[in-house]
Amino acid sequence: MTGPAVDFSTLPLSPPTLANLRQLGYLQMTPIQAASLPAALAGADLIAQAKTGSGKTAAFALPLLARLDPRRFAVQALVLCPTRELADQVTAEIRRLARAEENIKVVTLCGGVALRGQLSSLAHGAHIVVGTPGRVLDHLERSSLQLDALSTLVLDEADRMLDMGFLDDIATVVRQCPKERQTLLFSATYPEGIAKLAAQFMKNPQQIAVAAQHEEGQIRQRWYEVKDSERLHAVGLLLNSFRPQSTLAFCNTKQQCRDLAQVLQAQGFSALALFGELEQRERDQVLVQFANRSCSVLVATDVAARGLDIAQLEAVINVDVTPDAEIHVHRIGRTGRAGAEGLALSLASLDEMGRVGKIEQLQGRECEWHPLAELALAANDAEGPLQPPMATLQITGGRKDKIRAGDVLGALTGEAGFTREQVGRISINEFSTYVAVDRRIASEALHKLSTGRVKGRAVKVRLLDVA
Repeated sequence: MTGPAVDFSTLPLSPPTLANLRQLGYLQMTPIQAASLPAALAGADLIAQAKTGSGKTAAFALPLLARLDPRRFAVQALVLCPTRELADQVTAEIRRLARAEENIKVVTLCGGVALRGQLSSLAHGAHIVVGTPGRVLDHLERSSLQLDALSTLVLDEADRMLDMGFLDDIATVVRQCPKERQTLLFSATYPEGIAKLAAQFMKNPQQIAVAAQHEEGQIRQRWYEVKDSERLHAVGLLLNSFRPQSTLAFCNTKQQCRDLAQVLQAQGFSALALFGELEQRERDQVLVQFANRSCSVLVATDVAARGLDIAQLEAVINVDVTPDAEIHVHRIGRTGRAGAEGLALSLASLDEMGRVGKIEQLQGRECEWHPLAELALAANDAEGPLQPPMATLQITGGRKDKIRAGDVLGALTGEAGFTREQVGRISINEFSTYVAVDRRIASEALHKLSTGRVKGRAVKVRLLDVA
């Protein structure tokens, strides 16, 4: 990917937007951006096939921002997402890309969050709404959300929304959008339901597909044959043998997730489980700790991991083989991003060999098999379970208390005396703030923040412990 053809400066974007892109480190377009942005900026409807992590958010955010009139305080763009996590990520990315313009207001509307705050945000006026179909529909029914000024509708991860049963909700939302609008549909796969959706809601859409396969050599794939009785124990062997700092382990069922997390915790690994029944608060805490490198292993089902995009994910472990070969490709595609080499480790029993065959067919190559005994030798030489580099402190108080990342960083690097390098990612939600700190200073940082001040006032702080 070199040469002027993929440089953002070749697009009809305003000089402030181009300057902001350069500042954000967006220099050259990813394949999906290069394929879709010229048509989207020209106003065409698009069906774009692209997976999470391919740069698709910028591929729809830049066109919707280009069509926006910041002086008009009305909802001019709506982005529908399958999960709250994806909606939060999309909102954060749109805000970053919108910095070139003055005061563009983005509001997130998702379930699991109190309606009151959302109602007041909408009452103050918004230019862009990002949300899940159910909650967006809820606001339309309450008339707290008006779409008569809408010029761009985006359906992000449309295949996932259909999988989750959102078709009727999406149809009801789209019927309330103006006929004269641009519709951009992004989907990792192209099932029949997407074609039907497009036929109903889009005007002569251009179809763009970027290969779902990963660059050869970018992801190292290894397979191990196991008996069902040794499967969970084998995950610990993989972790001790390869020692990845950050691993996403996929199971086919919630129960398998729970069982594996317990086995890993008993073996001394810092592991957390993510599955559908978790309360939103617990889910948020699990995701924060995994994303900020306070937890080494996240055990999840495919449904729970939807819309999850974790940077610097060193390894994916397929604890069970998925019956859907395309889902396997998406699972392993979460590692090896942005030019880094990734590791995809898969366990399979004899009963799952039919599924393995489908994966080989889709990938166009045979799987590389290794004996489990080879892991046991390497694991024996390991110096105990790998500890994550960071620990998470939770501060009571968040956006509602006007706490900003700079306030927390200032408290830690000012009076508390820590260096910028010892502080990691700072995540702020409505009522809580999470800050990652170097594991070696966690207790001291907890003490200093608890006895010091953030934004001029005393705060309650606790250390989130990964079991």
